[in-house]
Amino acid sequence: MNNGNILEVRDLCVSYGKVEALHHAHLQVAPGRIVTVIGPNGAGKTTMLSAIMGLLPAKGEVAFMGEVQRNMEVEHLVAQGMGLVPEKRELFGEMSVEDNLLLGAFQRYRAGERDHDRTMAEVFKLFPRLKERRAQAAGTLSGGERQMLAVGRALMARPRLLMLDEPSLGLAPLIVREIFHIIADLKKTGVAILLVEQNARAALQVADYGYVLETGTIVLEGPSRELADNPRVVESYLGLGGKRD
Repeated sequence: MNNGNILEVRDLCVSYGKVEALHHAHLQVAPGRIVTVIGPNGAGKTTMLSAIMGLLPAKGEVAFMGEVQRNMEVEHLVAQGMGLVPEKRELFGEMSVEDNLLLGAFQRYRAGERDHDRTMAEVFKLFPRLKERRAQAAGTLSGGERQMLAVGRALMARPRLLMLDEPSLGLAPLIVREIFHIIADLKKTGVAILLVEQNARAALQVADYGYVLETGTIVLEGPSRELADNPRVVESYLGLGGKRD
């Protein structure tokens, strides 16, 4: 089930009671690629990420780094090299920017790795604004800065796969553009990215390949440029509503 992919998901199903929120979903992410999952609010995008990360019970197969994951515990997957930036960012508001970043390296530190200073320098190079605010409490940052900190914290674990859940949510258009520039730059570091987004226009511009998820089912997939030209995608996601972004 590998085919050289960092992540391969097959027949993933998630139910909330009798309601199936995710129905036989599939996707794959190759090394150094950005793959996006777009779809309307409530389509099951966050559910999919949560199931891949072991946060929700699911049926189906998740293969990471060529191995089907039998132990779907978050700590195990993080140690294996999987990182998730959740929609709500979940920062520690009273702690400084620097301390929030250090928490991202905790798993590696516990495993005996002592490279957090070098990793933090790399994060500060990617996010100079975080370096300027390293002593500032995370709760006092702007929305865009909090998103940068959430991504930076995930990068402190040196993931092979970074999963981003709605990184543009609640941000002003100019900040959204900046965040997506950063996502494009992240690709240059070699990390594979699985990007879940409602902002289909921005997501398809930055991604190599895309999936369209509607009511828990993958209904379309293909190279991002092809999806961006698909009449169904244009009508549903890239019409006048998308142009304001």
